[in-house]
Amino acid sequence: MPAINRFADLHQEITAWRRDIHAHPELQFDVERTADLVAKKLREFGVDEVVTGIGKTGVVGVIKGKANSSNKVIALRADMDALPILEKTGVEYQSTVQGKMHACGHDGHTAMLLGAAKYLAEERQFDGTVVVIFQPAEEGGGGAKVMIDDGMMDRFGIQEVYGMHNMPGMPIGHFATNPSSLMASADTFTINIEGKGGHAAKPHGCIDPAIVVMQLMQSIQTITSRNINPLESLVISVTQIHMGDTDNVIPQQAYMNGTVRTLNEESRELAEQRLLEICEHIGKAHGAVAQLEYVRGYPVTVNHADQTQFAVEVASELVGATAVNANRAPLMGAEDFSYMLEARPGSFVFIGQGDTAGLHHPEYDFNDDIIPVGCSYWVKLAETAMPV
Repeated sequence: MPAINRFADLHQEITAWRRDIHAHPELQFDVERTADLVAKKLREFGVDEVVTGIGKTGVVGVIKGKANSSNKVIALRADMDALPILEKTGVEYQSTVQGKMHACGHDGHTAMLLGAAKYLAEERQFDGTVVVIFQPAEEGGGGAKVMIDDGMMDRFGIQEVYGMHNMPGMPIGHFATNPSSLMASADTFTINIEGKGGHAAKPHGCIDPAIVVMQLMQSIQTITSRNINPLESLVISVTQIHMGDTDNVIPQQAYMNGTVRTLNEESRELAEQRLLEICEHIGKAHGAVAQLEYVRGYPVTVNHADQTQFAVEVASELVGATAVNANRAPLMGAEDFSYMLEARPGSFVFIGQGDTAGLHHPEYDFNDDIIPVGCSYWVKLAETAMPV
């Protein structure tokens, strides 16, 4: 697997960092231990500036190039947080915190960017500035947006931003991306239904919320099948239904919850509007009230064409063009790097993790074999973008 030779020497050390982070998972913004480790390492490496507390617990490092005659500034981002999942890997460095684990590989992302920062601070074979971003709360907390709202982009003069995520099922060390919508938006909806409860033997005296729920379930699925162009992508999944406490009472209320995933803003707008109309009219048709609460989450992850072409060229030079898929089909999962791509031009890529358990699975573990190529990608990206 092609990589910068220096990372063969550093591989064991970077793996040790990764496994230490893995054994001590932290959730969302509560990543104090991980952030402290990152900041300590960056200072040890001789990074020019290390700033903590950006976006609550984020860490930013600034590395100046050897020549430093250009004003170009690019940022490389890794996420630090884990997931509320009980780990079942059985590895010797398994999570020491009950009910928390690194089930998405953010431990590996952090370790690879630390390895790249060490090399870049040692060699400085670029003309400009590299900003390394270690972000909290990718898993549901929108840490990227919080760091941006904290002034990160302007404070450090970031002009372009790049991200990377491991991908189970892709060959080890291969890369994949596309120059447009790579991952979906992620919104949530809640429908609160108010009927009229009563004795189950007298349904004619009640307004049964179960009937409303069934009608809503059927109608919601027609949004994708009958309102969206078949060539577009929209997923609406109802994931929770709650009502009733016993067998002989028609309940007064019911509750539904779910997610909406789209790959463009037009479909997103339409889905929200149709959900609102369906709830209003089906509720009214049954004499009930179906109240929709729609919460917008992460936006669509939209790569910028020029930066993505550049990322593809760098990856192809590193691992060979046959190991880089430049037109990967979009995923309906979401990623808060989307906020950074709204703020600055950039690109997000996947790196192959091999045949492992899937992301967010209790048996998932980051594949340490990809560390050298992941670190090398970061370094080549910086050195190629800002040649001496």
